[in-house]
Amino acid sequence: MSDPRRETNFARPAGHVSAPMRASETTDVVVVGAGAIGLACAWRAAQRGLSVRVLERAEPGAGASGVAAGMLAPVGEATWGEDRLLAAALASHALWPKFAAEVAEAGDRDPGYIAGGALHVALDRDEAGELRRRFELMQELELDAEWLQGGECRAFEPGLHPAIHGGVHAPHEAGVDPGALVLALRAACEGAGAEVLSGAEAVEAIVDGGRFAGVRTADGGRHRAERTVLAAGAWSGAADWLPPDARPPVRPVKGQILTLRGPSIASRIVVTERVYLVPRADGRLIAGATVEELGFDIRVTAGGVHELLREAYRALPDVGELELELAAAGLRPGTPDNAPIVGPAAIEGLVLATGHFRNGILLAPITAAGVAALLVGEEPAAELAVADPARFGAVASR
Repeated sequence: MSDPRRETNFARPAGHVSAPMRASETTDVVVVGAGAIGLACAWRAAQRGLSVRVLERAEPGAGASGVAAGMLAPVGEATWGEDRLLAAALASHALWPKFAAEVAEAGDRDPGYIAGGALHVALDRDEAGELRRRFELMQELELDAEWLQGGECRAFEPGLHPAIHGGVHAPHEAGVDPGALVLALRAACEGAGAEVLSGAEAVEAIVDGGRFAGVRTADGGRHRAERTVLAAGAWSGAADWLPPDARPPVRPVKGQILTLRGPSIASRIVVTERVYLVPRADGRLIAGATVEELGFDIRVTAGGVHELLREAYRALPDVGELELELAAAGLRPGTPDNAPIVGPAAIEGLVLATGHFRNGILLAPITAAGVAALLVGEEPAAELAVADPARFGAVASR
């Protein structure tokens, strides 16, 4: 049976650019949340000719996107029992070079995309055994990865600790600067005619005849829309302004992260069992990230900083000479099965784009393309089936 939510095409003629809208006007799409996912969805929707307004309660990128490392590393994230999620990650990873170039051109800003590969290393015998098991899984999945001995790892990255036991080289993994990406996406959105509002906190759903028809904001604004996209990250599941049966099962998962600065000590992403180190083009080195089930706690703790610095030092001893520029904490949107939630919600008119856990930046291109497809009555990429909200039963229906 066809889904009535997909039978209406709200697209305008190609090349249409919307004029600035008043809060009282009805738009084609309202996007709640201006992180990387929300802005990417808004941009792709605007490119399809839809009138789009993005509502952000703080500033764009103030949530998880603002403290993400920006790893585009599907090979390293591969794990047992998540083949369908891996397929989505690989499909999105393949989109990234073109996506980054398009964002850079549309937003007239460099999103900080670097395709330098990644080196996953083991620092002792036990870690080497576990990494070897993961490498065997990579081989079973036919992923592009190569096992290296300790000396071969140090040939790639001379700054590695001499005690490195071995590693896996994933040559096609990449990284992007999430802060730069958010700025570029915002500019791309506005260039495509979308309106991005800061300080616009959603506080109440507008429901007409059982259909989701937009949101009211704390400043008194009424933002009516044919479709509303929920891209509020870790706050999606705690949005008490949503109808109860439309709230996705998303929980906050805390992550602490460090920004270090100084002479370059790594030319590519370096990952150990307990830390990842992501170099930026401007000389920063990102060290992350803890995984803590502490609800909406975004305190930076001495223990978290100590853990990240200790493990970073074990891999790259020259970390000890770098300046500690920033310590921050953010909240990832976790789900019961670690897969995102992308698709129609239980109430007509609401589309979910949340729950990306550790892979929000990686999955932004495929999520944005999929949401834009849904908004104009098309089917999203087959790989996004793993993110179907209907798998949670009462949360969504088809």
